Amino acid sequence: MFALVDCNNFYVSCERLFDPRLEGCPVVVLSNNDGCIIARSNEAKALGIAMGTPLFKAMPEIRRHGIKVYSSNYSLYGDISARVMRTLEAFSPDIEIYSIDEAFLNLGGLERHGIADHGRELHRTVKRWTGIPVSVGIAPTKTLAKIAAGIAKKNPDLGGALLIDDEQARRQALAATDIGDVWGIGRRWAKMLGTNAISTALDFHDMPAPWVRGRMGVVGARTHMELTGTPCIDLQTRPPDKQTLCVSRSFSQTVSERRVLRESIAAFAARAAEKLRRGGLFTTAVNVFVRTNGYRTDQTQYRNAATRALATPGSHTVDIVGAAMAAFDDIYRDGLQYKQAGVMLLDLNRPDAIQPDMFAPTHKRNDKLMTVLDDINARLGSDVLRLAASGTGAGTGNGGKRRTFTVQSHRSPRYTTNWRELPIARA
Repeated sequence: MFALVDCNNFYVSCERLFDPRLEGCPVVVLSNNDGCIIARSNEAKALGIAMGTPLFKAMPEIRRHGIKVYSSNYSLYGDISARVMRTLEAFSPDIEIYSIDEAFLNLGGLERHGIADHGRELHRTVKRWTGIPVSVGIAPTKTLAKIAAGIAKKNPDLGGALLIDDEQARRQALAATDIGDVWGIGRRWAKMLGTNAISTALDFHDMPAPWVRGRMGVVGARTHMELTGTPCIDLQTRPPDKQTLCVSRSFSQTVSERRVLRESIAAFAARAAEKLRRGGLFTTAVNVFVRTNGYRTDQTQYRNAATRALATPGSHTVDIVGAAMAAFDDIYRDGLQYKQAGVMLLDLNRPDAIQPDMFAPTHKRNDKLMTVLDDINARLGSDVLRLAASGTGAGTGNGGKRRTFTVQSHRSPRYTTNWRELPIARA
């Protein structure tokens, strides 16, 4: 049996965790640079606030209904997510972290007659230990578990958990699920199925297997089998290694100064190297790209990218930043207004899977230096130690702080990851 644990309105729940006054109030959370709405409380949904709505378009409704607005606070959300996942490990050693707010658990070996109570206890424990409300779906397949969790989220009377363990429960749950809400059914397939009078998951479940395979291939056939109770998707307790890794930003203001853009590229490369080491991977090449604002037709348009190979595959920040600087110099053009830039690490692999080049120049990097760098930044805050190439603050006109181009006008404090933003209690 699988369990899918889904945090309810996760970003909003994180904001409410440290400000109980938000309970019962409509709340929305914004994307990077405060652009669009990416998370909504149930109260905001009831007011008709749509996912992905640009903030400026939603402002009349926000003012009319007194909706609370927050910038995305990923440092806080990531830390609370880690706490939730550690709590789930107490219920099963086999866990697949599917996203920042979802995880699959293997509940095999538990007695069937007590498994629903186990799900409700999981729901209560996560709320008690972390403060985050979750919905739990339990079923013999991962696809059915997601459907069960979705139903549990919409029906408070279920006690936060729903078990699908027999034919009657499965058909009832599938009949209540729109075909577009089934995991693995994208917009294109949902439209095709709709033209064939298939509007619910139960309609799809009742279609002949040859019909499904003929129109939707192996992936569609796998989803169909999962809905019938036949497991086809295994638990991935160790996610597959990434093939590429990208760090990029869309600037809130266009950047025209070469030095400022170069420092941003260096900072992105350093961040990418840190992520690479965290995953235990090496890269063989670094790609840098820049773009102007495509919506400003009154300005000169330009977009370009360049790739530089590392002399030796690795994850050392100095090597990766150096390659990124060389690639940047290849593509930078003076006199333009840049809106986006980024660094992508290519051909990622485990160190023991990389074939060395016997003719390449050899040099031994001090990996202990990177270990110390990562440890200090993890304990004292990101970017406490950094390469000078990513900027020192001198001449930025920003009070000695490194210039930033990200707008977060409504960000809450990073309560759990920044010493200077800890909540203060007064007696």
